Amino acid sequence: MADVASSTITISMPPEQVLEVIADVARYPEWTGQIKSAEVLEAGADGRPRQARFVMDAGVLKDEYVLQYDWTATGVSWELVGRSSVQKSQVGSYSLVPTGEGTEVTYQLSVDIAMPMLGMFKRKAEKMIMDSALKELKKRVESRA
Repeated sequence: MADVASSTITISMPPEQVLEVIADVARYPEWTGQIKSAEVLEAGADGRPRQARFVMDAGVLKDEYVLQYDWTATGVSWELVGRSSVQKSQVGSYSLVPTGEGTEVTYQLSVDIAMPMLGMFKRKAEKMIMDSALKELKKRVESRA
């Protein structure tokens, strides 16, 4: 079983606006560095994605995969469904907590990749992916103010 990594950032906007950007999966290629295309395959009654396909290019790691989402009022969780050439599993979440200054966003991610990788390199890659994702999310949300 893969380890769970976690990172947190504060965004100076209310949780509803943060969740709105997270739910706009089709626009991820506009503001994330590693997602080259994103397509909503199925939407829920609230219009948020239930399943989405992604094409990722993170330098040496390139992958195409489908995530299934579960939305709540305070965040979203997801898991890998279907085939992936790089990942055996992926489970993640964004948890949003309102603060006096905006929203505290915690990103949790557990990825089991299909190739051998030393634990320290895997943890470093997870940390880099999570920190980059949170910084890009913060920049995107706050640019909409």
